[in-house]
Amino acid sequence: MSRRDAVRKHIMPFGAEVVPGGVRFRLWAPTAEGIDLLLAGRPGEGETVRPMTRGDGGWFELEAAGAGAGDRYRFRVDGNLAVPDPASRHQPQDVHGPSQVVDPEAFSWGDAEWTGRPWEETVLYELHVGAFTPEGTFDAVRGKLDHLRSVGVTAVALMPVSDFPGRRNWGYDGVLLFAPDAGYGRPEDLKRLVEAAHRRGLMVFLDVVYNHFGPEGNYLHRYAGRFFDPSHPTPWGDAINFTGPGSEVVRSFFIHNALYWLEEFHLDGLRLDAVHAMRDDSDPSFLDDLARAVAAGPGSRRHVHLVLENYANEVHPLERSADGTPLRYTAQWNDDVHHALHCLITGEAEGYYADFAPDPLRYLGRGLAEGFAWQGEPSPYRGTSRGEASAHLPPGAFVNFLQNHDQIGNRPFGDRLTTLVPEAALEAALAVLLLAPSPPLLFMGEEFACRRPFPFFCDFGPDLARAVTEGRRREFKRFTRFNDPAVRARIPDPNAAGTFAAAVLDWDAAAGETGRRRLSRVRDLLELRRREIVPRLAGTGGHAGRFRLHDRGVLEVDWTLGDGSRLLLLARPGGEGEGPAMAAPPGRVLAATHPEEPGAAGPLRPAPWSVRWSLVEAAAP
Repeated sequence: MSRRDAVRKHIMPFGAEVVPGGVRFRLWAPTAEGIDLLLAGRPGEGETVRPMTRGDGGWFELEAAGAGAGDRYRFRVDGNLAVPDPASRHQPQDVHGPSQVVDPEAFSWGDAEWTGRPWEETVLYELHVGAFTPEGTFDAVRGKLDHLRSVGVTAVALMPVSDFPGRRNWGYDGVLLFAPDAGYGRPEDLKRLVEAAHRRGLMVFLDVVYNHFGPEGNYLHRYAGRFFDPSHPTPWGDAINFTGPGSEVVRSFFIHNALYWLEEFHLDGLRLDAVHAMRDDSDPSFLDDLARAVAAGPGSRRHVHLVLENYANEVHPLERSADGTPLRYTAQWNDDVHHALHCLITGEAEGYYADFAPDPLRYLGRGLAEGFAWQGEPSPYRGTSRGEASAHLPPGAFVNFLQNHDQIGNRPFGDRLTTLVPEAALEAALAVLLLAPSPPLLFMGEEFACRRPFPFFCDFGPDLARAVTEGRRREFKRFTRFNDPAVRARIPDPNAAGTFAAAVLDWDAAAGETGRRRLSRVRDLLELRRREIVPRLAGTGGHAGRFRLHDRGVLEVDWTLGDGSRLLLLARPGGEGEGPAMAAPPGRVLAATHPEEPGAAGPLRPAPWSVRWSLVEAAAP
């Protein structure tokens, strides 16, 4: 292996870069009069003050001779406020402390042969580093990779790891976007995790947040106010400035962040959080620029997949070329399929489930067959139309799931489906999820029927903590169950250490009777997916799926796959008594929750919570 293959370094126009003889420091501070570099050596050594040179466009720069990896530094704004580097690679003392110089070339990689995996092989497993194991570190996640591979997972999807305030956080309050949170380990520990995953054939994805900064530890307002657009408020504060004066630097900051994770950490993909909350009417848009930069960079050399969360259900980011290659983004998390399935198996109808509760089976069928269930129709819950026609997109443009961090953690008590619905209902829903052509996503612990909650948790300073706790409880006031203030008061305090402790996975449950049974079922379904379905997915185009509703709650979906074969689903997710008499779908039965007797004659009568998958092989040429 050459030295070039063994080291990976992303060059950025800002931050601290180790150069021959020292370290080059650069900061964009257009609203500051002056910037000083406060530089210290090892912990305990005093800081030296070095004025930085102001250049054009609000840039400050200094090359510090003799400085090196391990040195700690801060920037002092206008002689009084000392702040960390917004492009810091490591924050050993959290978001308010000094940054530390990291030399990425000091880490020698051993996965030069890894070029990723095609998208059709993807089975995502979302996890929170801090709650996935009792240790809550990158090294501890590495110790569980063999388990994930044995389940049939092909891609580890990390919730955001960028440095956040305090000891615990979901990660969506990150403020130093280039620094893996020190509570999880050093940057080298994350690199070892990625390298170990690649050795096992596992991809690694990272959730990134480009629609806002967290509310504590973000000092950009003090010296680079152009990062924000106060004319467009978001639920988390002022919108990011993607279009106004100074936006070219802002866009560069986030695009470099994406490239940094993909290149310096050799990640296989990113999931962009809540892009519907971005305020950007430019042409080309920031999302277009980012996708192009990734395609021209790491995406030109290996498989790199970009995934969106976009509740607006827009199709243009997901469009394909004539040969089926994604033009911008590979896929989107499909909330519609989740919401429809959730309504079917729980009967819940409040909040955003209100749009799906009147006819959840139809919405499920449309979502499985065509992608979005809402394709421009008026949404009563949202008070406006939502979505665009999506049947022309392939099934691979949509990631389906039964549970994820949002759909568990947005519940008042963070309760999982395992505690809400009968086992038969959950088994049926899993059989639908794991064998459908769209790539499935599991949330950590789902594979062994984990019953531990995953409530929202954080660790803010006292004043902000109080506001977050009150706001969290006030958020549920409009739900019937929480009209009573005494009931709302029982909602867990997000800042309490016990709230986080309750979310840490109980790995002993995987060895219990229920855990072993669920684990065996998930493994069997994913092995069936790998053997029978994945080899047929490449080349699957748009308009691949069709759905039909039958009496007594029976759904039939039929997909034409890339090799010309047909995959057929017959499901009755609910109901009582015998289903309608119907002819058995054609083809070889792949899986059935209620197996038919060999050689049995007569029509099928789908039982409640029954799922049947069959395959019609493509005709020989």
